[in-house]
Amino acid sequence: MKSSQPSFSRPGVVSALLSHGQAVSMDCILMPSPSGFSGTDSGEVLPESVPSAPGTLPHFIEEPDDAYIIKSNPIALRCKARPAMQIFFKCNGEWVHQNEHVSEESLDESSGLKVREVFINVTRQQVEDFHGPEDYWCQCVAWSHLGTSKSRKASVRIAYLRKNFEQDPQGREVPIEGMIVLHCRPPEGVPAAEVEWLKNEEPIDSEQDENIDTRADHNLIIRQARLSDSGNYTCTAANIVAKRRSLSATVVVYVNGGWSSWTEWSACNVRCGRGWQKRSRTCTNPAPLNGGAFCEGMSVQKITCTSLCPVDGSWEVWSEWSVCSPECEHLRIRECTAPPPRNGGKFCEGLSQESENCTDGLCILDKKPLHEIKPQSIENASDIALYSGLGAAVVAVAVLVIGVTLYRRSQSDYGVDVIDSSALTGGFQTFNFKTVRQGNSLLLNPAMQPDLTVSRTYSGPICLQDPLDKELMTESSLFNPLSDIKVKVQSSFMVSLGVSERAEYHGKNHSGTFPHGNNRGFSTVHPRNKMPYIQNLSSFPTRTELRTTGVFGHLGGRLVMPNTGVSLLIPHGAIPEENSWEIYMSINQGEPSLQSEGSEVLLSPEVTCGPPEMIVTTPFALTIPHCADVSSEHWNIHLKKRTQQGKWEEVMSVEDESTSCYCLLDPFACHVLLDSFGTYALTGEPITDCAVKQLKVAVFGCMSCNSLDYNLRVYCVDNTPCAFQEVVSDERHQGGQLLEEPKLLHFKGNTFSLQISVLDIPPFLWRIKPFTACQEVPFSRVWCSNRQPLHCAFSLERYTPTTTQLSCKICIRQLKGHEQILQVQTSILESERETITFFAQEDSAFPAQTGPKAFKIPYSIRQRICATFDTPNAKGKDWQMLAQKNSINRNLSYFATQSSPSAVILNLWEARHQHDGDLDSLACALEEIGRTHTKLSNITESQLDEADFNYSRQNGL
Repeated sequence: MKSSQPSFSRPGVVSALLSHGQAVSMDCILMPSPSGFSGTDSGEVLPESVPSAPGTLPHFIEEPDDAYIIKSNPIALRCKARPAMQIFFKCNGEWVHQNEHVSEESLDESSGLKVREVFINVTRQQVEDFHGPEDYWCQCVAWSHLGTSKSRKASVRIAYLRKNFEQDPQGREVPIEGMIVLHCRPPEGVPAAEVEWLKNEEPIDSEQDENIDTRADHNLIIRQARLSDSGNYTCTAANIVAKRRSLSATVVVYVNGGWSSWTEWSACNVRCGRGWQKRSRTCTNPAPLNGGAFCEGMSVQKITCTSLCPVDGSWEVWSEWSVCSPECEHLRIRECTAPPPRNGGKFCEGLSQESENCTDGLCILDKKPLHEIKPQSIENASDIALYSGLGAAVVAVAVLVIGVTLYRRSQSDYGVDVIDSSALTGGFQTFNFKTVRQGNSLLLNPAMQPDLTVSRTYSGPICLQDPLDKELMTESSLFNPLSDIKVKVQSSFMVSLGVSERAEYHGKNHSGTFPHGNNRGFSTVHPRNKMPYIQNLSSFPTRTELRTTGVFGHLGGRLVMPNTGVSLLIPHGAIPEENSWEIYMSINQGEPSLQSEGSEVLLSPEVTCGPPEMIVTTPFALTIPHCADVSSEHWNIHLKKRTQQGKWEEVMSVEDESTSCYCLLDPFACHVLLDSFGTYALTGEPITDCAVKQLKVAVFGCMSCNSLDYNLRVYCVDNTPCAFQEVVSDERHQGGQLLEEPKLLHFKGNTFSLQISVLDIPPFLWRIKPFTACQEVPFSRVWCSNRQPLHCAFSLERYTPTTTQLSCKICIRQLKGHEQILQVQTSILESERETITFFAQEDSAFPAQTGPKAFKIPYSIRQRICATFDTPNAKGKDWQMLAQKNSINRNLSYFATQSSPSAVILNLWEARHQHDGDLDSLACALEEIGRTHTKLSNITESQLDEADFNYSRQNGL
């Protein structure tokens, strides 16, 4: 307590008496005037009182409390102190008249001190007549022998509650599992009113229902609407004066209808001829409720059908009679084929064979057959006929053998022409390589003789995966000269007849025979070697990680991995002031650590951002490219994170509702709002066979060590920039040249394989090795191509060195699927070749951008947008409308839990538009909402620089 020595009209006498501790009669002390303690004639003598114990300052047992005047009822202020000679109230700096005080005295039994308690009344009129800079206030002042003590100031205000709400809740119709936000702004009042929500006149307790939140600025938020949430909602506001009710808002949760599965097709409605059959479905999965839309489409489907009519069989004409048998009988037959019985028709009636005596009864003589007594001339005639037939057969076989031999000699150079597009009909060819000599002078160790008992069998696609297979096929020096190898290949004629033959390769397999090394380039095949050129990228030295870093502070910024589609946006204010972090981002280019489960496939690179111990106050945006053709009907896409133990856990499904993170799936990238750093990746589970992966197909070419050979390499990789960049890096290392702009191939998950063919090669200028113009890749190898980039190669040979131009087509197609044609038109000479750039543009000249320059929206305009849209609006023109105009239509509960929903929406906009910075679309969205007149599209460069400068100056930069 703060005390001060009062100034009396007779200071010398009173002070002297008090200092000696003597009792002083109270009739010697004057009551202070309203203007202070002054001994004027207007002062009144205080009532007589027994003085308290000397030497003790007054101590307040009870001080006046803040009070509200309700209607016209006065309020009583009271205070109690001990020991106290007198207690008076002072209101608004003026003393309250003694006659307005009600005083009581008592004795404290424990201490023996006098206790004084004083009351005053304050009326509504007194408070209304006061016009000061602050509220009406009163304070107690107590006296003792030693001095005075003052109590706390108690404010007195007139309580009220206005009748009308500043904003009444508005009725809504929302789909099931949608988010409901009802706004309520209570009427102005003193003290401030407390808000309570009623549903159908029953109070709502948000603590018992986690789906309901009433903490956000008196608003009612239902995160996922249920059918039971339909009803009439009322907002109530109450204080000590009154209780008000808002207008009721009717909320209707509706369910749109969904089709059930189709029934089986009915039987054809006719037994014979052309008719129809049908199937049906019902709008009961679910049935529409509360005004929900009925199912779109037909409930019944009909197709034509043809029921085959039964056809009764009929006999063919009788055959000729056979020769007479030893039993003196001959016979004839007929078949039931004119027509044969079909579709349940009756078989022919009657016998299919007849026999009769062939000698008109003259065959039997003395009980012996006639042939036993026939003359010798008959036997000689029969032998001559037999030998004549055998001779004719031998001549026919000899002629056939000679014809086949001559045909094979005429086709000995290149047996079957597969250069034109007819090669596609031949399917995938298998090969059989067999060693016929005991040694090879070109082996690294000639003294080591091959072990003919060891063999390796190759059967399957041309594009191999096994590393030893690739070495065997690419090290051409091991198989030269050509006389060491016999190639046995099925012709396209045999394939068309369905004749297959398993191919085998028998050769030497010594560990020291094959060279190894990290610097091995693209091997080439000697012109005499007829085997296909095959290689997989796994033989190349590859980096296991792409990495970039940047230092960021309170201003935020953007970290970009050039030409990979991966970026990280750190919003302004996400890092506390006076702090800075070195943030890194990397892409795994080695073997993926995420092992797919079941039908799940990896759709994106594994992206790591850190440091993991860093804590942000605002969600950051991570952009990850993917290769899925986005459709919720065909894909179930998940975001996964790797734990510290190396295991992968699912964070969320892209279609799920969550308040921990947010995923926005664009056609080629996924933008994720996160609160913690780590390693993330996207996986997809195909729901139907129509699920599509987007593949990027490209063709590269380079000269081989043999001046007449030219190698074409065709890649099919996931359509992500980082996957193609890996191919480009390897091609640059190998001296490859991009021959045609890459194209997109839509590869369906229908288990059908991929065919790659070389077509339309100039016949008199170039030739391709036999039976290598078409290569086929299994479905599983393409579908999981993120493990290793798919790569097939073709070796072409010029007839003469003067040929410098190459023109052909590369056809990449999925059986029963999409097809792309790459038109190759290039010069094989380095000086004449037209360069095709690998990437249309660089993502960023500077991977790390910090401060305002990293953002498309100027900071001052961003603040105005947030201040405008974060405030609820009766017409719904708030942050939810801003999200809708920016194609953000799901999981809005995530933004509702943020301190500034508009700021998080704008961060997501920045992440989506890092390349185009399409301020025009954002300006149009704001103008459509009608809440702001900001012309973002008209901002000049000088205005942006000025805004950045002002912002930096305000923040002490």
